Formats: sequence, structure tokens, C-alpha cells
Amino acid sequence: MSEAEMDEQIKEALNEIRPALQADGGDIDYLGMEDGYVKVRLRGACSGCPSSTITLQMGVERAIRERVPEIKGVISA
Repeated sequence: MSEAEMDEQIKEALNEIRPALQADGGDIDYLGMEDGYVKVRLRGACSGCPSSTITLQMGVERAIRERVPEIKGVISA
């Protein structure tokens, strides 16, 4: 999969989970890829939430891995 295809798949995955984050008063920004890791920024209520690590691993990373299994992980920037 090309980098452009990966970017598109990542954006689609984030758009699928975005409504759930927005329902809790937050949002997520895709900042790009770095060394196989997807860089994101949680915003709003999600940025200071104690469960943000779990949200990143169990929600965001899982959704992205379904579309782009090649990623190493998701990191918050």
C-alpha cells in the first residue's frame, strides 16, 4: 500500500470514530505518519481525559489497524 493510500485509509478510519469522540465533547486531528506510527492530536474534552490512552489504543488504533495493518501504533502528539 502506498503512503497516499495509507493516509486515505487512516483518514477514513478517523472519520468513522470521530462522531463518538465528538459526542463526548472531543475530537481528533491526524498529524501524519512518522516511522510507521500514526500521529494524532486529541482535542476538546478528549485532550485532558484520563481515559485518553485507552481511547487511543482500544478505539483509534484498532480502527486504523483494521484498514492499515502495517502501522506500528498510534501516538498522541
